[in-house]
Amino acid sequence: MDKAYGDEMATIDLRTEIKEFLSSRRARITPEQAGLPAYGGNRRVKGLRREEVALLAGVSVDYYVRMERGSLAGASDGVIDAVASALKLDEAERDHLFHLARQSRAPGGRRRRRPAVTVRPALQQVLEAITDAPAWICNGRYDVLATNHLARALFSPVLADPRRPANIARFVYLDTQAARTFFVDYDRIVCDVAAKLRMEAGRNPHDEELIALVGELATSSELFRQRWASQDVRLHRSGRKRLHHPVVGRLDLDVEAMELPADPGLLLTVYTAAAGTVTADGLALLASWAASQERPADGIRTPG
Repeated sequence: MDKAYGDEMATIDLRTEIKEFLSSRRARITPEQAGLPAYGGNRRVKGLRREEVALLAGVSVDYYVRMERGSLAGASDGVIDAVASALKLDEAERDHLFHLARQSRAPGGRRRRRPAVTVRPALQQVLEAITDAPAWICNGRYDVLATNHLARALFSPVLADPRRPANIARFVYLDTQAARTFFVDYDRIVCDVAAKLRMEAGRNPHDEELIALVGELATSSELFRQRWASQDVRLHRSGRKRLHHPVVGRLDLDVEAMELPADPGLLLTVYTAAAGTVTADGLALLASWAASQERPADGIRTPG
């Protein structure tokens, strides 16, 4: 079964992505939630019917059926927006649907530029200038491309994998014992990582490295297969991350994630703690430990 699933994930088929995403979002909404009367108690479909979505979106049933079969190439932004409203999509889901539509309109299946796999020297200098907080740069595939010294110390369990670039998704799904110990909210993390990879697949479905990563995870992890099949998507956003570091213990960190406009596809993430908190003391202890352990970055720092 694993091999068959891996073969299936060797490509990301845009029409299938569209079909499964729209049908999964339609299935979760009841007529009552959509403000529609539910005639009869024995509905044969879960959630809304296609004709009900078409009614809510203001398009013909035939038009919406074509959309849900994977054809978004001719749909205007206005129609996409109307369907997103009818399906009550959140911000990430709406963005994902627009990404899928734009990819459908690309002439001849045109491929976008691959996400960056190196980091400019100036960005590495920015990281090293952040001395009191862990900071690193990743791409949409969760490849760790550059770190500062505190990030290398904080994420030492993730970076223990000798493969470079280290990859957070591989750590979460393929080194589950270590990941469960490191991430206090592991169950939430596994959902978020798959959802953000799904979001990246909508942005760049022809990224061969992403396709290979998804195939590897799907072949090796039943948990990933379950989360990937949910069709959920998430945006990289600020928030809180709770970690259990093997040296300094529990850290409850504030996370700020920032896209880098000059380097499309790259994300700078900085982890901080309010002054006077237990976590701030833990970061200070981590800095002392890192200073005693620091050695060359084992390929994490990328010269550009």
